[in-house]
Amino acid sequence: MALLSVIRRWAFRDRIPIREICRKTGLSRNTIRKYLRSDVVEPAFQTPGRPTKLDAYADKLVHWLKIESGRSRKQKRTVKQLHADLVALGYDGSYPRVATFAREWKANRLREQQMSGRGTFVPLAFEAGEAFQFDWSEDWAVIGGERTKLQVAHFKLSHSRAFIVRAYPLQTHEMLFDAHVEAFRVLGGVPRRGIYDNMRTAVDKIGVGKARQVNLRFQAMASHYLFDAEFCNPASGWEKGQVEKNVQDARHRLWIPIPSFPNLAALNVWLEERCISYWREIPHGELPGTIADVWAEEQDYLMAPTRPFDGFVEHTKRVTPTCLVHLERNRYSVPASFANRPVSVRVYPERVVVAAEGQILCEHPRIIDRSHSNPGRTVYDWRHYLAVIQRKPGALRNGAPFTELPESFRRLQGHLLKRLGGDREMVEILALVLQHDEQVVLQAVELALAGGVPTKTHILNLLHRLIDGTTPPDTIDAPQALRLRQEPLANVERYDALRAEGRHAS
Repeated sequence: MALLSVIRRWAFRDRIPIREICRKTGLSRNTIRKYLRSDVVEPAFQTPGRPTKLDAYADKLVHWLKIESGRSRKQKRTVKQLHADLVALGYDGSYPRVATFAREWKANRLREQQMSGRGTFVPLAFEAGEAFQFDWSEDWAVIGGERTKLQVAHFKLSHSRAFIVRAYPLQTHEMLFDAHVEAFRVLGGVPRRGIYDNMRTAVDKIGVGKARQVNLRFQAMASHYLFDAEFCNPASGWEKGQVEKNVQDARHRLWIPIPSFPNLAALNVWLEERCISYWREIPHGELPGTIADVWAEEQDYLMAPTRPFDGFVEHTKRVTPTCLVHLERNRYSVPASFANRPVSVRVYPERVVVAAEGQILCEHPRIIDRSHSNPGRTVYDWRHYLAVIQRKPGALRNGAPFTELPESFRRLQGHLLKRLGGDREMVEILALVLQHDEQVVLQAVELALAGGVPTKTHILNLLHRLIDGTTPPDTIDAPQALRLRQEPLANVERYDALRAEGRHAS
């Protein structure tokens, strides 16, 4: 094309003869005259049609491509697999030829459906406070020194395009509910509707058209925050294209390089701060100002969130004879009075709460371990077993729950278990935490250990003094020997008085 431009410039602007142009370019006169007479600016070369090794298998390949186009993304065979199947039928051509054929077939199919390139779409416009979009993604971070795959929740306001990102270990109901609570807190309010894909934590069954059988707990959350939930058509991510684009952008903004934090809470604090800082840096694109400027104007159109939604997932479990409930291959202790009885286990993203008879029995930090090769863990609270060791004090020596006693109790146990009856005495001291503040009991134990008198009687004395607010003096000034200052007088008349009253000792 550059040579043709030079030939045209020499002939029409510089008026150089054709013979001279032939000498300079090495082309024949007929070729130069053809270019100048056709008045073409860009030469076009026609590629002659040649037979290929794939021609005999073209119909079979087209049939396979039609079948694969109707399958879901995870069930489709790749072009490499199609090439391997053709080789099994006798095709001895190369893979690039099959890939080129498949690419051209897909492009022709899109044109037949009146679609060009990646498809045609209608641009969307949203009013202030009208809608938000939600989506999940998978990303990686170093948590506590270990590279961990995370499930990341993305929220984006459709009008102001303010976004918030929060990481979780799983895509479960309790994680979804917590993501909504935190997003509405950061975004400052709740829009009128939310746009989702057909995730299993929200949709139990997909019906015809827009009909959906929505999960009851998800309905309760939407009803709590008073927004309408709308779900996209299957495999139609462009219906929530803003948050889909946000997933791609967040990978470059937040996850490259891989962030490293001691725990998930610290990571989420950092993600929140980074998202808010990006609001002030990224221009809105359609409206004047940055995302933060448009978000500040949208605040008046958002409904202020009410109290946070109590987004737990509830399971009914039966407490074992060892006072444990099982959840996700792990075990959590429950007060001994509820052994062998059904309880309600409420699962939150970071904790497990056990309830029964209308009251909260206990609470434990939740253990999440996605490696099924590791054995389950047991979380004890030694206070839950006090009623048991009061009947069986001998279990205190080797009881698994009592390996995690506070250091003061451990030292006291070392003194008491050396003498006869010390295990029962230790149990009675531990039982004091059921009626008194545990820190006050620990303080009394520490005072008794410091004074060198680790006995139950002395600890009770110190405990009552601490509760009453009275403290014994540091030193007692006692004499070296006791002296009798007033000698008692013998008075036998007292016995005569008894005789006069007619009373006799029996």
